[in-house]
Amino acid sequence: MSEGESPKLEQYDNDPAVRQVVANGICMRTSLVEAKLDAGNIQEAESVLRDKLSLNFEEARAVLGKLEYQRGNVEGALRVFDGIDLQAAIQQMQPSLGDKQTSKKGRSRSDLTSSQHATNLILEAIYLKAKSLQKLGKLTEAADECKRVLDAVEKIFSDGIPDVLVENKLQETVSHAVELLPELWKQAGHYPEAMSAYRRALLSQWNLDNECCVRIQKAFAVFLLYSGFEVGPPSLAVQVEGSYVPKNNLEEAILLLMIIMRKFYLGKNKWDPSVLEHLTFALSICNQTSVLTKQLEEAMPGAIHRIDRWKAMALSLAGAGQNNDALDLLRKSLHQHEEPNDITSLLLGAKICSENVFLAAEGVKYAQRATLNAVESNAHLKGVGLRMFGLCLGKQAKISSSDSERSCLQSEALKSLDRALALEPENSDLIFELGIQYAEHRNLDTALQYAKQYLDATGGSMIRGWRLLALVLSAQRRFSEAEVVTGAALDETSKWDHGPLLRMKAKLKVAQSLHKDAIEAYRNLLALVQAQRKSCGPLASAPQVEDGSANEFEVWHGLAKLYSILSHWKDAEICLGKARTLKEYSAETLHTEGVIHEKQGRIKEALASYTNALLLEPKYVPCKILIGSMLCKMGPKMLPVARTLISDALRIEPTNHLAWYHLGMVHKDDGRIADAVDCFQAASVLEESEPIESFTTIS
Repeated sequence: MSEGESPKLEQYDNDPAVRQVVANGICMRTSLVEAKLDAGNIQEAESVLRDKLSLNFEEARAVLGKLEYQRGNVEGALRVFDGIDLQAAIQQMQPSLGDKQTSKKGRSRSDLTSSQHATNLILEAIYLKAKSLQKLGKLTEAADECKRVLDAVEKIFSDGIPDVLVENKLQETVSHAVELLPELWKQAGHYPEAMSAYRRALLSQWNLDNECCVRIQKAFAVFLLYSGFEVGPPSLAVQVEGSYVPKNNLEEAILLLMIIMRKFYLGKNKWDPSVLEHLTFALSICNQTSVLTKQLEEAMPGAIHRIDRWKAMALSLAGAGQNNDALDLLRKSLHQHEEPNDITSLLLGAKICSENVFLAAEGVKYAQRATLNAVESNAHLKGVGLRMFGLCLGKQAKISSSDSERSCLQSEALKSLDRALALEPENSDLIFELGIQYAEHRNLDTALQYAKQYLDATGGSMIRGWRLLALVLSAQRRFSEAEVVTGAALDETSKWDHGPLLRMKAKLKVAQSLHKDAIEAYRNLLALVQAQRKSCGPLASAPQVEDGSANEFEVWHGLAKLYSILSHWKDAEICLGKARTLKEYSAETLHTEGVIHEKQGRIKEALASYTNALLLEPKYVPCKILIGSMLCKMGPKMLPVARTLISDALRIEPTNHLAWYHLGMVHKDDGRIADAVDCFQAASVLEESEPIESFTTIS
């Protein structure tokens, strides 16, 4: 059966031969009719039916064709059905069924039932004719015949099928035909007609039961999601004023699937897990997995096993950037009394932990368990486990309390990633992550090799590959080559992805003291960001997770920093004000504000700005360094406090050359010349390998 087609549609194919026929209150055995059909005497068989059951020509043909269809003689049934004049039959039916209002009083219930039975005989015959043509592969003809059934119903019931006084058999035939028509158009490859048939099925008054309606809604949603045919919004004729009108396939599919889910919650229909799978896919495409969390929360108890619900909710929360909530659910599902060795949950938990230095140790345990539980034959899962293990160790190293421990963890992280790459040598993500790891350790030659390898593996289609290559070149002070790479990336990628590249281009200009060119690059970036904001649809207006792309706040803040370098204080203040309107409380803007105050000699105001920044973000390194530097200048009594602040900054960012430089100044003022020399040497080496942006911005 096709997707969305009722199991009842095949009932005629599977039933044994009918042994009796009932019509007009008369019952007769079919053996005599079947004997004449076996002998090829169709007209005699028809005559027997007309005489015995008091049927007219079309009704007798309908019964005879149905018998042939049930006997499996599809071609014979088709020959019989071809003799039915549907238009003539409709004209006979309309007076008896169309005047609903007058007939309720003037006709008995038995008369109405009799006329509906006759109507069903004809409509069922045309429906079975469509099924016969479908079996013979004549799909377009089958769809045309099925459409005739629905057209006939609309003529007979001009105001829609009433929900009372309708014979069950007639309603079944109509429901089958409504459900079959879009399937036939799909099978025939006529997608515009299929779309029209789906909308006709859902918007017209067919008196469908809940099960049938849900099957059609699900089939239409699947068609919208996977057919590749853009159907467009419903016509204005069917739009209700004030109601939500979907603008594209994705929105309409999500709407349909959420309507189905609502019916599940209300107990109107049986739970169908495939609906949740389709909804998950649809919401993932538009980065709205947070909506899925609410859907999962509303699911009836017992519909989804609690562990499966926790895992699905954790995945959707992680996709929405709500990592803490996701991790809480994973901890519940990985409890020793639940599923402590579920590889999927372990890997997801490790991935979430790998993004937070303070959760990295927990992630290491998850990754180890996942690797141990991965079946030897499944190299992919083992490779993912080793990859997560390496990433978590790398994050854990960043908050290590000792240099020796940090070095050991970094070494183990690289070994784990190398082992993962040996299992999956074609995994481009692993190649990229190794490039990032080596770049952060300032092993720039190896990082450059991996950056080039990643670009080759992805064919230059991934913007992060270009960014990594440009950042490594900038760390090697090869700014002109980095500019060439950035220009090539701008040519190779779509305009909407140019934000991070234009930001890098501006910073490359600043690094080369080409300030006018940098301002022009920022202006181009600002125009792009504002155009993106205006063009975003309702589903894309609020991205769930930052993806490294530039935003308007970053542009204004970057311009403020640039103007402060040039000592254009008024312009810097204007840009800083623009940034504050977008993000009122920000450590970045307070830091830049402090720098401006300090350069203008307003030390107290600068110190206040730096302190406020740390109150907002206690681990904001640039302000720790600058406060330490200012305290260092306040006399010997403040040197211990300055040393503590700068040492804390180095614990968070061990490769920050400014922190090493100012720590050297503290040691120098404190009389520790040897320690100062070591710090200055470290600062010099790190400054020579400092990229224009942190490598973590693209990891």
